[in-house]
Amino acid sequence: MHLDFSHEVDGRPLLADSLRYENSRSETFSVTRLDWLATDFSLTTADGRKINLPNTTAFIPTRGGTFTLPDLPAEKISAISFHLGPNEEINHSEPAAYTANHPLNPNFNKLHWDWQGGYIFLALEGHWRAPEQKLPGGFAYHFARDPNRSTITLPLDINLRDEHYVTIALDPKKLLTGLSFEKDGATTHSAEGDPVAARLKENLRSAFRIVTIQKGGIPTPPNPAKPIDLPANPKGYPITLPKHIPLPALPSDNPILTTRVALGEKLFHEPKLSRNNTISCASCHQGETFSDPRTLSPGTDGQLGTRHSMPLFNLAWKSAFFWDGRAPSLREQALVPIEDHLEMDESLEKVVAKIKADSAYPPLFTAAFGSGNITPENIGLAIENFLLTRLSLDSKLDQSLKGKATLTDQEKRGFELFFTESEPRLGKLGGDCFHCHGGALFTDHSFHNNGLSGDDPGLFAVTGKESDMKKFSTPSLRNIALTAPYMHDGRFATLEEVIDHYNSDFELSETLDPNLAKHPQGLGLSEADKAALIAFLKTLSDPDFTK
Repeated sequence: MHLDFSHEVDGRPLLADSLRYENSRSETFSVTRLDWLATDFSLTTADGRKINLPNTTAFIPTRGGTFTLPDLPAEKISAISFHLGPNEEINHSEPAAYTANHPLNPNFNKLHWDWQGGYIFLALEGHWRAPEQKLPGGFAYHFARDPNRSTITLPLDINLRDEHYVTIALDPKKLLTGLSFEKDGATTHSAEGDPVAARLKENLRSAFRIVTIQKGGIPTPPNPAKPIDLPANPKGYPITLPKHIPLPALPSDNPILTTRVALGEKLFHEPKLSRNNTISCASCHQGETFSDPRTLSPGTDGQLGTRHSMPLFNLAWKSAFFWDGRAPSLREQALVPIEDHLEMDESLEKVVAKIKADSAYPPLFTAAFGSGNITPENIGLAIENFLLTRLSLDSKLDQSLKGKATLTDQEKRGFELFFTESEPRLGKLGGDCFHCHGGALFTDHSFHNNGLSGDDPGLFAVTGKESDMKKFSTPSLRNIALTAPYMHDGRFATLEEVIDHYNSDFELSETLDPNLAKHPQGLGLSEADKAALIAFLKTLSDPDFTK
């Protein structure tokens, strides 16, 4: 049985990022995120028997998704059931144990409570506007916690002698029935006794429905890409990850090899990649942290770029590169600066000619690639290999998890603020940082409008979608104290300036991230709390990485 999960409003497909829907309290709302976990499926036969399918888990993102229940008995089925959220044992298990594309891998689903443990069962975020309100506010409803785990049961009438395709829809408007963003609150983290979470739980059973049932299957997914141009005796480059770090989805067609890493490192530091042989990748990604202390980096003739050079480490978990996400892979990203007139300003053809003329390179390409060909593609693959090995995962915070370091009281307070939602209606004050900078990697690898002024359109320039205006890639906060200046244009020189930005009146707009829009006046942290937050951020520096 193939289950096609979708999202709808009033029987029509959900239009994400569209401020057009109206809740039962006459407030207009949009949905920017609707992600959830369905687990432990079961089927009820026509004669009332239960067929349990333990350890079945589906991650359903905002765009919907398909999940297959294989090897089912050829019986007539009268109902299907599943749980919203994992059981208590799995909910508190080690999330880093799951493979890269497993539905419970936190880097894949971005539905984990991070360092505090446990999964978010359902995340519903968006914007809302009351009548006569000009700019929308934001809402973030995170439904979670073991007591809130819910069972959804839907009637079916199918005979599993045939393969079937069943479409199941979740309606966020029905999920919000009886709730007012203005009166009941625009946030919930499902704390015990929270009436918002209680109402969501009550609404869940009526928010799902079976849309269609059809005979037939789904297309067979393509096989993983085969390795490109392997050398005669490939030797893998050793990589070891701490047990609390989720597994990345490494490129199957470019396995990390010692010879490719060595070649990629040499190319990364090669000034011949530029028109006048004066700058290399390392010119703008300098030193141990591969970052640039300058606000903007100069190109071949001293001309300045338009965005700050990002630090380069822990890139194996990313799937879109540059501040605006215009490169879908590291191999493609690595070649763009070569031809950019504000950076290296050289053609790929001339780079290949210069590399071929250097007697040091042909044997290195032969060792890294079976063909030995010096091509733009192989240059990109080699640099990708090298950058994938740039890992920083052993900060003071990581050491504290191993019992090898102890956080100070101020650092512990900063940790608490970082991972606490600011919910004034419940008397909670926090920094709300973890929404965008959560997880063991301290980034969700997504794109957000974080309230900065300016004309740079960000992701909008790539997608052309108005809902992506001024959204930029979320950088990791690991080594953040060592990689100033900050933001896509390097406008902030210190961490104090960064926190002051979120603590005051940031720029309100239609695309401001909901987790900021719900606090239009800023977070309101005290000076002591701001200092504690900075103290915690400094525990994310990795001394081994900077040696």
